[in-house]
Amino acid sequence: MAIPLEEALTAASKYANNLDEICRIVLSGRRRNFQPKFERIIIRPVLLKENLKFQVVESDGRQDFTSNFSKEEFDINKYFEDGYANVLIEMLHGTFSLRITKKGEALVSEDSLKHERNLEHDRKKNRLLDPADPFLIEVGISDASGKVKPSRSNKYLQVEEFLRILLPTIVDSIESGKLDRPTKENPLHIVDLGCGNAYLTFAAHQYLNRNEIPTKVTGVDIRPHSLEANTKIASKLGISGSMKFKAETIAKNSVTSPDVVIALHACDTASDDAIAWGINNGAKVILVAPCCHHDLQTQITNAPEPWSIVTKSGLMKERLGDLLTDSMRAQILKLKGFRTDIIEFIASEHTPRNLLIRAVYTGAKRDETELAKYKELCEMWGIAPALSQKVALN
Repeated sequence: MAIPLEEALTAASKYANNLDEICRIVLSGRRRNFQPKFERIIIRPVLLKENLKFQVVESDGRQDFTSNFSKEEFDINKYFEDGYANVLIEMLHGTFSLRITKKGEALVSEDSLKHERNLEHDRKKNRLLDPADPFLIEVGISDASGKVKPSRSNKYLQVEEFLRILLPTIVDSIESGKLDRPTKENPLHIVDLGCGNAYLTFAAHQYLNRNEIPTKVTGVDIRPHSLEANTKIASKLGISGSMKFKAETIAKNSVTSPDVVIALHACDTASDDAIAWGINNGAKVILVAPCCHHDLQTQITNAPEPWSIVTKSGLMKERLGDLLTDSMRAQILKLKGFRTDIIEFIASEHTPRNLLIRAVYTGAKRDETELAKYKELCEMWGIAPALSQKVALN
């Protein structure tokens, strides 16, 4: 239901300030012309030393910052003033949801669904994936005793940190209407392109379903032995009904109707294939962690002055090529109607390829000024990004 914005914010404040009723408050997204410091804020009551506090967890997409306030110290209104576009308030006797559109319209929904207060305060760092989970043992990350193999510890952390970004991105997209709310009859469809040994493929399936997001996953990899091995694992785990694998190329696979496209370290232009496939097949969310970047590096032959100061060093030229490649990918996604950002999803000591391109489709009309900037940069460097050959920009 659409109501005046001020009326909606007043209602949100009223519900949020009824502290004896609050179970959880989630703030996410950003309103037009606002730039909140954090991507997502989760507020809930907790019991600390027998005293009721309100725990505020602020996430910037890479790290969580936690603070605890007494009822007297807690002021929810200051968070509303930061310009978040989505407000979810779960109470003991109902739910209030507010979404503010780009046009500044306030869409409100309310229900009488009851929620429970969980006042536990977990001081330990929550692991998203139990090392003893059967799927981690089957894919070879953990040994038979349920401990992560030393040789697979970095891969385990990469997958887990990818999930830390995947889940809130999906939840935010559902709450803001970018993705349809998944049901058992119509589950979220994730496509993992270049899935390889399917560490992330299985992890996404198991983690999202356990977080009550009905999900089916399709893994695509050109190698037939990956298809065979991964299909056997899915059968052994009893999840063949919602996990499928295909031995096909990323660019020309036969999967249909993707909601979310993911790719973890698809090599060189395989990342472009993954992004292009997602764009061309109507994916609403695309998360790609690129790997090596050879394509533009080989194209940079005559750097515009005074950039020869940088490119005369082979190492610096390589790193500049990495930055240009991912910047151009993000710009093309923006031109195709996606809200896009590039974040560091894991510390560099675990992998030097630690950037993640995150794109959520908004349907925004192309800004011709942004297209002109893109063309000017291509002309300046004498480059033709591989992604531009795979999606239509004109």
